[in-house]
Amino acid sequence: MKNKKQLSEDQANALMETLKSRFKKNKALHEGLDWNNIQAKLEANPEKLWVLDEMEVTGGEPDVVGYDKKSDEFIFFDCSPETPKDRRSICYDRAAWESRKANRPENTAMDMAAEMGVELLTEEEYQQLQALGKFDLKTSSWLKTPPEVRKLGGAIFGDRRFDRVFIYHNGADSYYAARGFRGSLRV
Repeated sequence: MKNKKQLSEDQANALMETLKSRFKKNKALHEGLDWNNIQAKLEANPEKLWVLDEMEVTGGEPDVVGYDKKSDEFIFFDCSPETPKDRRSICYDRAAWESRKANRPENTAMDMAAEMGVELLTEEEYQQLQALGKFDLKTSSWLKTPPEVRKLGGAIFGDRRFDRVFIYHNGADSYYAARGFRGSLRV
């Protein structure tokens, strides 16, 4: 049974196997990193396993994309080919959601990220992800928007088209069936 922010032993073991298998399959995402070190970090931080499970069950296919020596943390991003399918058709944040007079989406990117315990990818992180492969060829992903853009009613998102990564803007209250968000987690 899944408690609030805690996985059962069976769920944790199953997720660990999924992550290990994905890690071995996608070596180009994390050259020079050792799975045993990552597994030890995850075992020491079971609350982070719960977050990774949230990323997994919503279609994110989380994987390790780096290691921050300064903070001694492994960095996970949603690495699904397209923006996670169970996180689409959402506007950017609660203020944007509340500003819609009609046809409100079910949720917002910022609220879902907070509930899951992840951060939206920044523009820089999104570029880092796109340098590792080709993502969002048919979809797009909301990105953490600079306050000065958000203050003016906008939000940014990214995708890959014509073999090039684009960062665009839209009204934060907009939502599309093919737009969701990608998260990051440090362990």
